[in-house]
Amino acid sequence: MVGLKPSDVPPTMTVKFLGAGTAACFADLLTFPLDTAKVRLQIQGENQAAQAARLVQYRGVLGTILTMVRTEGPCSPYNGLVAGLQRQMSFASIRIGLYDSVKQFYTPKGSDNSSVTTRILAGCTTGAMAVTCAQPTDVVKVRFQASIHLGPGNDRKYSGTMDAYRTIAREEGVRGLWKGTWPNIMRNAIVNCAEMVTYDILKEKLLDSHLLTDNFPCHFVSAFGAGFCATVVASPVDVVKTRYMNSPPGQYLSPLDCMIKMVAQEGPTAFYKGLGTVAHTYNLSTLGGRGRWITRSGDRDHPGQQAVPEAEQSEDSQLFGKFGREEGVKIDLVEEINEETWNC
Repeated sequence: MVGLKPSDVPPTMTVKFLGAGTAACFADLLTFPLDTAKVRLQIQGENQAAQAARLVQYRGVLGTILTMVRTEGPCSPYNGLVAGLQRQMSFASIRIGLYDSVKQFYTPKGSDNSSVTTRILAGCTTGAMAVTCAQPTDVVKVRFQASIHLGPGNDRKYSGTMDAYRTIAREEGVRGLWKGTWPNIMRNAIVNCAEMVTYDILKEKLLDSHLLTDNFPCHFVSAFGAGFCATVVASPVDVVKTRYMNSPPGQYLSPLDCMIKMVAQEGPTAFYKGLGTVAHTYNLSTLGGRGRWITRSGDRDHPGQQAVPEAEQSEDSQLFGKFGREEGVKIDLVEEINEETWNC
């Protein structure tokens, strides 16, 4: 084999948790301004923000970030970063760290490979567990991101991250910290299904039509398409989730009530507010997760791809598991690296 060989010793659960959480935090540092812009666009036009909206109007991804910097200071796109990093450490650690174990649990005994259905089920399960544990951090993050601070006369509701946890628990009860859990779980499930299925379909079509070979450009195009599809499908739930989590007590009776009022007051296009920022974030995260595969393929039906030599197949079989070899069937030797690392 070319390059470094993977360790024969699998990583411990602690290594998986810390590695996933740390990687997600670094990714969050880069994409957090986009996420803040998304929240501002999603709540724009809502009744409670009407007074501030008369003074500040956001247009587009870059326009929103520039307006925030001009009116609230250069640090404003990073409002809620502490809660965001807390969310990533808890959410990503559970979602990615437990993924392999849950996938093995769902995989039928005697099966060498996991089906797409098994992977989706494992992703939805670990995602639901992660959302349930990390929801308080998500609520606080959204509250900070949605807070518009235009000057000294406009006092902040929360003095800090820990004060936000205490204030929400005191004013709305402990259940207030888990506000919007079900829309968040639903959004996570939709993103899981849309990303994984679309990525695999697009990649397969690109290879079958000989447009691209199994390399980085193929992964990039597939990830971009998967991120776009996930954005379109999940955006309505994401907007409802953001507004419901940010709403004060009594504004909405339920996520369904939030959805109905939003459509009645702003029309169905409100479901796609902040679509551009969500697309940018999903595309970056999908590429980071679904594109991180080291693959060498040989297929008699794809002359553009070089077949793996037989001597090398035996070495890879010991490292990556048992792979079948039949006449006319593509041989895929895959080292799977954090196949569920996309950031949601």
